[in-house]
This record gives sequence, C-alpha cells and structure tokens, in this order.
Amino acid sequence: MAQNNNRNNNGNNGKMSVEEAGRKGGEATSRNHDKEFYQEIGEKGGEATSRNHDKEFYQEIGEKGGEATSNNHDKEFYQEIGKKGGQTTSQNHDKEFYQEIGQKGGQRNSNNS
Repeated sequence: MAQNNNRNNNGNNGKMSVEEAGRKGGEATSRNHDKEFYQEIGEKGGEATSRNHDKEFYQEIGEKGGEATSNNHDKEFYQEIGKKGGQTTSQNHDKEFYQEIGQKGGQRNSNNS
C-alpha cells in the first residue's frame, strides 16, 4: 500500500501529483456530466480551433493521423471500414446520387488526360 502511495505522490511529501489530480478530476467530471456536456464542450473546442488554425494545420494533423492509422492497421481493417462505409452510403443515397458522382468522376478523369 505504501508503494502505491509513493507512486501516486511521486515523493511530494504526501501531496497529490499533477497526474493523480488530473485523473481524479477527470473521473469526477465524468460522474457529474452527461453525453450532451461532452458534445457541447467538444463543439466549442472545435470552433475555437477552427478560428485559430488555417488549412495547413488541418492538412498536417490529417496526414499525421492517417500515418498513425496506417501504421497500426492492416489491409483487412481498411477492407472492413470501406465495406461499412459503402453500405452506409448505399442506405443513405439513391440511384441519382451514384449517377452524379460517377459523372463528376468521369469529368475529372477526362480533364486529367
């Protein structure tokens, strides 16, 4: 038990470490707030981030996220999420949607020739 206290207190003479305080605060917050609270603060954070950062910022973090994902997942993972995405798209869109995106793709490809 004393060993556990030393690990949590980091030799701070009985004072709580920053890590322990953060963990306890996070646990208390999660007990006291619901899903809507987290959605609201997430939305506010996203809006603040979009005001403070430019296109290049989002390109960079997207690239980093993509690299991390590709390092942690194999071909089967991408096949599975592609299949799920295709199924969801087909449930949410009709024949005209596919005709329109097919036409756009064809136009783009003919412009690249």
